[in-house]
Amino acid sequence: MAIQELNVPTQRGVELNGVLFAETEQKADTVLIAITGIHGNFYSNPFYVNIAKTLNAGGFDFIYAQTNDAFGHIATRNVKTGQEETIGSWNENFDDTDDDVGAYVQYASEAGYRHIFLAGHSLGANKIIHYLATTHDPRVEHFIFMSPANITWLTSQVTEEEKACVRQMVENGQGKSMLPFPLLGWIDCIADTAWQWLFTDTLNNVHVEADKDFSQLARVEHSGAMIIGTFDNFTYGNPARFLENLNNHMPRAKDNTLIFIQKTGHTYQQKEQEVAEDILKLLTTWRKTSKA
Repeated sequence: MAIQELNVPTQRGVELNGVLFAETEQKADTVLIAITGIHGNFYSNPFYVNIAKTLNAGGFDFIYAQTNDAFGHIATRNVKTGQEETIGSWNENFDDTDDDVGAYVQYASEAGYRHIFLAGHSLGANKIIHYLATTHDPRVEHFIFMSPANITWLTSQVTEEEKACVRQMVENGQGKSMLPFPLLGWIDCIADTAWQWLFTDTLNNVHVEADKDFSQLARVEHSGAMIIGTFDNFTYGNPARFLENLNNHMPRAKDNTLIFIQKTGHTYQQKEQEVAEDILKLLTTWRKTSKA
């Protein structure tokens, strides 16, 4: 296995850190880009390495793609200003989503891959929904949504007092100041970031309820697959209904594949190899049927 660290520049100049896994130093013709979720790094989600090894053995390259929030704080630099910067879940701006995802797609395109598939886990899935709904990027052939994050469920634990504190800080011009409490009980962040979690629909694009806003999913013109564990607790106890509801709002619902990983949760503990093999099967089929 050949491993290459990537420093991928965004349009705004910030470099994102990723890793390219390839079977050999000579690139394959197909790559899967996997956008991580919040704090969804190698250390918290070891299934990424498992996926990489499995795909490489099957003749596919794999890009582990961190955006702004794989860790709480990430030291990087801005290629436009030449300045060092610190990004992370502490100051993430959801409006940078398309710039972040697009940077990895641009890298893969410039690297010469004939087939580009785009995956995202947890909040990373929400990000590629937003990206595909906004850009309709023709370079991406298919998507894989892995355990999309139900933000309504996540933020339901935020108290009214905490919401009021966020509102007051933003309204008082303190949006760049750190909250006096961790959002959701575990995200130390500035008030502007908390505001986006609580009061915007930028990434709040998947829902359990059938009558919520599915306008982003409705604009995704690509087909692909959705994967979830049957014990995923982001779905109020019914992961199957959750994915089926998402699919029902997509233009190419009949072309999509829904995969349920039995007896595992949001990060597929103890089922990492099963997930990797299912992804390998998807990519193998898609590459065979590709018109590119």
